[in-house]
Parts: sequence; structure tokens; C-alpha cells
Amino acid sequence: MSDPLTEVITLLQPRAVFSKAISGAGRWGVRYGDFGQPSFCAVLEGACRLKVDGESPVVLQAGDFVLLPRTPGFTMTGFEPVEPRCIDPHAVVAEDEVRHGAPEGPPDVRLLGGYFAFEAADAALLVSLMPGLIHIRGVPRLSMLVQMVGEECAARRSGRELVLVRLVELLLIEALRQTSHEGAPPGLLRGLADPRIAPALRAMHARLSRPWTVVRLAKVSGLSRSSFFERFTRTVGMRPMEYLLAWRMAVARSLLREPNARIADVAERVGYGSASTFSVAFTRYAGQPPSHYARAS
Repeated sequence: MSDPLTEVITLLQPRAVFSKAISGAGRWGVRYGDFGQPSFCAVLEGACRLKVDGESPVVLQAGDFVLLPRTPGFTMTGFEPVEPRCIDPHAVVAEDEVRHGAPEGPPDVRLLGGYFAFEAADAALLVSLMPGLIHIRGVPRLSMLVQMVGEECAARRSGRELVLVRLVELLLIEALRQTSHEGAPPGLLRGLADPRIAPALRAMHARLSRPWTVVRLAKVSGLSRSSFFERFTRTVGMRPMEYLLAWRMAVARSLLREPNARIADVAERVGYGSASTFSVAFTRYAGQPPSHYARAS
């Protein structure tokens, strides 16, 4: 059976960009503006406060891992009252270590943070299926992976880019695994944690070409049509056919970017009976015919 989480991460095409060491001491605070790209942070020692726009404030402790799939504006401070210093996230340059607050003496907190990019055309759609803030405590594997990202960024050895991409993929999988529970915000992770909705999600991903209907998906889940529709919409945050269409179009875009892609083959792979029917649906969804999209890609 297909694994939707693996497919989503594969389709996102994460690309590692930047990692750096950060420390703070004394009275310190920084305010980063909206960035948009995914970012991550692991607390190596000490503690600090984090307030992400639209989320409740959290205290970060040694061993914690934070992933922000969209990275809105956020504030990070020590525990003394302070007016945060504003930083443009697009203007950050690589340094051996960034120090906030008192420049001398042992730090109150040490972190390793970084960001990466998603290359997929449907990144916004796929990221919308993830929580806005992923805060994980007590999972050493995540801190170890972040440490390896930092080492690769600093060493600049041969094969660096490939290693970084694979490490970022592992970071995403491990972080999202830890948040796959029924208390998660609406999205793919919560859907995969729901014992009735998960079978329908896996069936859609495993047999994308099948002519799915709400009735057929409800049968897979062992629910009535109305109960399935309500539960899927509440759990995933999208209606079943809306999710299926979005996933089909995401896969179609990925296939159309391949050299010598044939529209008829793509149409069949994503569940359309003819190239013309697929072309109409793709044009309505993407704003241009699949042939144009393929040439542009």
C-alpha cells in the first residue's frame, strides 16, 4: 500500500540551503519577519522563548526540535524583558556562529538552525496539509540529524548537496512522524492518524487512476457516505474530492516536468479516461493547458 506521507515529501522536492549555529546570553531578543520558506531549529543546550505569529508561545529546552513549514514572522528571546531587534530573514548571511545579547561569557542557550526550499510547483498546496508549527521534545534522532546538517554545511565536502537533500528529507519524515496523531491540526497528518480516514487516503494514493467517488471511499473507510464526507472534511481540512483533485494535479505537474512526457500517459496515470478530459481539468485547475506547462517546465 502506498504511503501518502512519503509521496508528499518526495513530491515537495526539498533542497537544503543554509544552516548555522546560534547562541544567546543575558538580555537578548530577535524578531524575524515573514520568510515563507521552511525552517528548522534544534536546541543543543539551555533554553529560550519562541513566539510564532498565529501560534501560542512556547519555551524551548535542550533536546527540542522545531519545524516551521511556512515560517511566518516569529520572535525568539531569553527570559529577561527586552525589545526584540528586528532582522530581515532574507538578508541573513552565513557565519560560523551568530551571537545574540552579551558577546562574552558562556551562552544561556545554543541552537542550530537553518532553512531549506521546496522546489515543487504545488509546494503551497502540500505545505498547507502540514501544521504551522511542529514542536517536538525528547527525540534525539532529530537533534542528531540537525547536527549532521550543520556539519555538512560547514565542511563543504564532495557530494555535499546530495547529502544535505537526503538529510532534509529524513528531518521532514521524522518530524512529521512525531506529529501524526489525532490531536494534530486538520491536515494530512491528522488524517493518517484517524483509523477511519487513513484507509481512504492510502487507497487514493495507491490507486490514483481508479475512478474514485465519495461512496467508494466511504466504503473503504467503513462509513456511510455522509459520515465519511463530514469526518474527512473535518480531519483533513479539505473535501474528499477536493483533496483527490489536488493530489492528482500535483502528481500530474510532477509527471509533466519529466522529459518527453506524453499527455495521454499522464492522463491515464492520474485517473482520466482521455487526454482531452485531463486537459480540460488541468487547464481549469492550473490556468494553462498541460502542453504549455510541460514546455515551460
